[in-house]
Amino acid sequence: MDLRRLLPDGQTVSADEALAGLDFGALAPRDRPYVVANMVASADGKATVDGKSGGLGSPAVRAIFHLLRIHADCVLAGAGTFRAERYGRIVRDPELRARRVAAGLAPDALAATITRTLELGDDLPLLADPNSTFVVFTSADADPPAAAARVVVERVPAAELTARVALQRLRSAHGVRSVLCEGGPSLLGEIVAAGALDELFLSVSPLLAGGGTDVRTIVEGAGLPAPVSLELAWVLESGGGLYLRYRVRR
Repeated sequence: MDLRRLLPDGQTVSADEALAGLDFGALAPRDRPYVVANMVASADGKATVDGKSGGLGSPAVRAIFHLLRIHADCVLAGAGTFRAERYGRIVRDPELRARRVAAGLAPDALAATITRTLELGDDLPLLADPNSTFVVFTSADADPPAAAARVVVERVPAAELTARVALQRLRSAHGVRSVLCEGGPSLLGEIVAAGALDELFLSVSPLLAGGGTDVRTIVEGAGLPAPVSLELAWVLESGGGLYLRYRVRR
């Protein structure tokens, strides 16, 4: 599948070529991983259709989604996102796992979430995968559901259960240098508010999602102390959709 690179050079590239050479881990600060978010939104700024992001997808969205995962040590998402999107093994394609190994990464990225209730869903496909490791940050006293996956529960006092603490512990306790955040909007809002987001990959779907009680934007939560300035790195186009890479200005 080809994409037109509208910025910076006007060339036609594959998704592989567009995302080649990423080394997020090399950019990690000393006290936390380098954090990249990958989100999709409609042309009117909505992050979901019928409560899920899948309705905004396209072949290009899916290609970027899977290719970004091969460049990260860990994929972080909210527990609600894991349940709603039915997460399974993070890197399913053996070829993509081989490419991770060739780049010096583990074959499978860690999965991680933050949950106050430890409600992961007994039927979550990720939990049934013996190749997966799932790091769960929680203030709950409950035990996780029985799982074929390796589930690592990190207990954190309720007052300290924040995205920043989770990111710091991923770095210090699990050696994670790069995190790919896939939402949901509340988790991303917390990461942005904490000043911990470094890059945003945003796919803009050529759809109007409209309103509704379950429609969300890509960043939600208590609000930001101030707007966050972004620098546009590149723009791709395919089938009327736009695929944007932003860096957070420091």
